[in-house]
Amino acid sequence: MSSGDLITRNYSNFLGVDFSDYNVSLYRSPDSKNMWKDYKKLGKSLSSRPGLKKFLTLSAKPYGIFFYKIATVQHIIIHAGVSLLDYNTQTETLTTIKATGMNPHESKAFIYNNIFYIKDGINYLTYNGTTVTDVTPYVPTTSIGRTPLGGGTDYNKVNLLTSYRKNSFVGDGTSKDYYLDVPSFDSGTATATVNGTSVAITEHASSGYVTFTTAPQVPDTDGQDNVVITFSRTVQGNPDIINNCTLAEVFDNRVFFSGNQNYPNSVFWSALNNPTYCPDTNYAREGLDAIPVRAMVTGNNALWVMKEPSQSNTSIFYHTPSIDEVEGATYPSNHSSISSGCISTGINFNDDVVLFTDFGLDGISGDIATEQLLAHRSSLVDAKMLSESKYKEPVLAEWQGYLLVFMGTHCYLADSRQQWTNTNHLEYEWYYWEMEKEITATGVLGDTLYLGATDGIYTLDKSVNVDSYWITARDTFENPNFQKITNKKGSVLDCDGNITLSTKIDNGSWEQIGEYTNVSTYIVPRIKKKKWKNIQFKISSSTPINVYDFTIQSYVGSYVKR
Repeated sequence: MSSGDLITRNYSNFLGVDFSDYNVSLYRSPDSKNMWKDYKKLGKSLSSRPGLKKFLTLSAKPYGIFFYKIATVQHIIIHAGVSLLDYNTQTETLTTIKATGMNPHESKAFIYNNIFYIKDGINYLTYNGTTVTDVTPYVPTTSIGRTPLGGGTDYNKVNLLTSYRKNSFVGDGTSKDYYLDVPSFDSGTATATVNGTSVAITEHASSGYVTFTTAPQVPDTDGQDNVVITFSRTVQGNPDIINNCTLAEVFDNRVFFSGNQNYPNSVFWSALNNPTYCPDTNYAREGLDAIPVRAMVTGNNALWVMKEPSQSNTSIFYHTPSIDEVEGATYPSNHSSISSGCISTGINFNDDVVLFTDFGLDGISGDIATEQLLAHRSSLVDAKMLSESKYKEPVLAEWQGYLLVFMGTHCYLADSRQQWTNTNHLEYEWYYWEMEKEITATGVLGDTLYLGATDGIYTLDKSVNVDSYWITARDTFENPNFQKITNKKGSVLDCDGNITLSTKIDNGSWEQIGEYTNVSTYIVPRIKKKKWKNIQFKISSSTPINVYDFTIQSYVGSYVKR
């Protein structure tokens, strides 16, 4: 390269932001706000993000936004403050279905057998489209084939969600006293049926048996149970073991629970296909220390349990089904080979199990059949993201191929369609937004992203104006030791909208080149800058814009001087 040569630079095929340094790839931006790639519209080009549009006004902060179809009508279930609300999308009406009693804490929800279930850390509730109630627990039959004096076979385990249980007997036609499988039970709780018909009994609660007024008859089928006694035996704290869990994750047709501060390193799970039955033997402790579980994520053929960082060698555990001859399916805790802990939460992002650590967003490479390693995913935004005041309180949403990480009013977007290789692992390209509101909850239905803020629910609308800009990298035009001069006739910016173009040379200040309104194809800016070592360009707007590519020419001058 010699003095007088002409170099043509084309900025296109944009990749995302890089907040690690100003000397970044020419395809990335060292400083951008509210720009992204809308793949449904433009593909490789940049767009300003949609603005927020009020969808619903709320009087309390939302902690959860969920979706529940009743018959053919889509409903949005909103946990706001201490209340639970139902928005009917067909009639566009908002109804309070539970006025008080909800925990002002992030909630989790799932649907089973067309019933909506929600956990908030103090409640475990169901909603059938009409009424919100506490979960109606399954009442287990803890022993079967019993004689009036006892014996029989152990059957169901005690349900943590209820103090009630059943014993099943074979009547002998003469005995009136029937002994239960507990030494005592709660007074005033026992009922009985013989051949399915309710009959009168007298309780002896402190001695663990009941007396029938008439001796139950022998069953019609020899050896078949025909007497069932239902009773309550309170085990202090049992229901709160599940009720006080803040985490819920569906895996292998069971619901797994964790996040109970009284059992910080424990995971509990329901019976197969029954969210109302949590056997008291269905639990596992994740490690020997009491470091709390922060997240549970399903992926890579396992349920991953992520604990806070600790002095132990392992903070990530996993569960897979194991068959026991007595217990049936069990889910023993297995320690992974990962020592880094989870400081807030994790998610399965497009089949990539990721979690937030002290170092940023990390992903689990490998599955249960291989050695697991943490691979970093957020090198390009760590310099900014790790300094966020809400870094340990992210609100996540998976939307249109992006992982949206909201931290207060700031949002970081990991792009699943743009990845790059950093040494020996894949990382995401990222974009950065600044929102008009602090986001406290998210929900995604189809292509619609619902964002909860302190005053209501918002959606994204492309017609709503936002301030946005994209700054190019410091460009030396491949000649850092030569001065350059721009060719004022050699620049073309392909774009749409109202565009402001500015430039900055070396360590100077931004200088506006021009404002261009109602652009529909391209503009030809007249850029005349002399004797510069490096140059940057800023494309900005306060209205919706699209940026396709930018071409500029420069001549090589003499050597750089101090």
